[in-house]
Amino acid sequence: MSAEAPSGEERETEERLERIRRTRLYGVLKGVSFVLILALLFREALKAAGLIQSGTEYNTPYFLRKLTDFIPLTTYQGVPFVDFGAYLSFIGERDLLFASDISLLWTDPPALISEVGAILIQDGFFALFGVAGITLAVGFAGTVLGFPLALLFGVLGSERVLPFPLNFVFRGTMSAIRAIPALVWILIYIPLAGVTPVSAVFAVATDTIGNLGRLFTDELEEIKEGPIEAMETTGASRPQTVTFGMLSQVTTPYIAWTLYIFEINVRIAVSLGVLGAGGLGSVVKTQIGLTYFDNAMATLLCIFLLIISVELFSQRIRSRLRSETEKMSLRELVFGFPRRFAESLMR
Repeated sequence: MSAEAPSGEERETEERLERIRRTRLYGVLKGVSFVLILALLFREALKAAGLIQSGTEYNTPYFLRKLTDFIPLTTYQGVPFVDFGAYLSFIGERDLLFASDISLLWTDPPALISEVGAILIQDGFFALFGVAGITLAVGFAGTVLGFPLALLFGVLGSERVLPFPLNFVFRGTMSAIRAIPALVWILIYIPLAGVTPVSAVFAVATDTIGNLGRLFTDELEEIKEGPIEAMETTGASRPQTVTFGMLSQVTTPYIAWTLYIFEINVRIAVSLGVLGAGGLGSVVKTQIGLTYFDNAMATLLCIFLLIISVELFSQRIRSRLRSETEKMSLRELVFGFPRRFAESLMR
């Protein structure tokens, strides 16, 4: 007897299975091809950077010995320990984190309050944080200074607001700004204000226009059409439609992105300080140049504390804006910071 011919439904099932097998095979081939291309490009990148060229030598033992210079050691009953006292002594002497003697908090609180009040009146809020205050001030001032143009360019760079090619003028300007890093922008501003925190602020502000403006533009591309159509049906003008139909949808994301850029700008301020623009970066450069590596390490610890503090504070505000966590009062936000900082490190 001859085998029964497959029915139309069975043939359709087999065809589907065959298509699935071909799709899977095609996916595997694409994945393998991607990995091979990535590996080839990685090898070429290492070769171009001189990492795999013949004759390249690395003085690893010397490097490891120099790393130990960053860690001062002391002994207690013959057992070596990291001398954190040396770190704290340098931080206190140079006012890296606080402009006043913080030990007065336990010995003479009224004197500390009086000293803090005098600093606030004479030098301003950021002076309370000593050298770290300069770094923080550069990041904050640069963010605020660059925000208006970032908002303007970000809104006008969206095709929802301006048609092509008019919007491309603003997109192109932001792309040109992003193509030049802040480390180069400060070199451009040095003839204007010298190697000072002022040049660093201008460099951070310019960098903010490109980076934050692009984020604003991308956020506008994701808004819903409903509120826009509702504004148009009421006879609203174009500026009213943009303000109440578009920007009203992205107010919270815009604030969140601005805080995120502020975090990045504080890091950039550290890098600009290495060029001599003041702040903690300048201290690191000076101490390494003098081969005081333990002092440089103490400054790096201050940089770590500053960056982590800014990130945690920014993250808390962004979480509150997005209703991701319970709302807290300003008192809990400030005085509960040490506990939240310790919890974040334990995660």
